[in-house]
Amino acid sequence: MFNPILGVVFHWLGGLASGSFYVPYKAVRRWSWETYWLVGGFFSWIICPWFFATLLTEDVLGVLQSQPGSVLGWTYLFGVLWGFGGLTFGLAMRYLGMSLGMGVALGYCAAFGTLLPPILKTFFPEIPVGENIAQIYATGPGKVTLLGVLVCLVGIAIAAWAGGTKEKEMPEKEKKKSIKEFNFRKGIVVATFSGIMSACFSFGLTAAEPIGKASIAAGTDDLWSGLPSLIVVMFGGFTTNFIWCVGLNIKNRSGYEY
Repeated sequence: MFNPILGVVFHWLGGLASGSFYVPYKAVRRWSWETYWLVGGFFSWIICPWFFATLLTEDVLGVLQSQPGSVLGWTYLFGVLWGFGGLTFGLAMRYLGMSLGMGVALGYCAAFGTLLPPILKTFFPEIPVGENIAQIYATGPGKVTLLGVLVCLVGIAIAAWAGGTKEKEMPEKEKKKSIKEFNFRKGIVVATFSGIMSACFSFGLTAAEPIGKASIAAGTDDLWSGLPSLIVVMFGGFTTNFIWCVGLNIKNRSGYEY
C-alpha cells in the first residue's frame, strides 16, 4: 500500500527518536561511558528488535531459521560494519557534546547513508543495492532526494564552522567544564567515520530482503515485514559495540558498574 503521508510520519518519528535517544544518558552520573552505552545498546539492539518482531510478525523464529547461511551471514556482516558507525556515533557525542555532535553525526549518517550505497553500486554492480547514483539522479524524486542531501551537507558545514569558531573563542577550562572530553578535531573525524560506516545499515537491509519476503509468505503484513531483518542487522551492530565496551570495561576496570 503506497501511502506517502504515513511514510513521512514514520520518518518523522524515526528522526525524533534518533535525535533524542542520547538525552537520558546525560542524567547518568555514576556509570562510565562504556557501561551505559552497552546497557542502552542491549535494550535497543537486542531486546527491542525481538520484542517488536515477535509482536507484529508471524513465526519470526521459523522465518529466520528458513534462511540460507549466505543471507544471514551477509546481513550480520553488514550489521557488524554498521556497528562501527553506531559505536563511533557515541564517541562523537563524547568529544563534541550532544548539540554539536548530534547535528554533525546525524547529518553525516543521513548523507553518507543515502549517497554511499548507490555510488558504490556504480563501480560494483554486484553489491546488494537497488539503484546506482545515475539511476537515482535520472528520476524526479531522486533529484529531490539528492537536493535534500546537499542541504544536509551545507548544514553540516555550517555546524562544523560554528563549532570550530566556538572552540577558538572558549578558554580550555570552559571547554572541559561544559564537555569533559571536548575535542573538536577528534570529534569531527570520528563523526565522519561514523557517517561512512553507518551506510552499511542500508547494505544490511538490502541483503536481508529474502528475510522480509519469507516473513510476508508466513502471513506478516507488508508494513512490518522488515522487522525480522532488524534482528540480524542489529545483532551484528551489538557485537561490535559489545566487544569494544567490554574491552573498555576491562581496561578501565569499570565492569563492577553493571
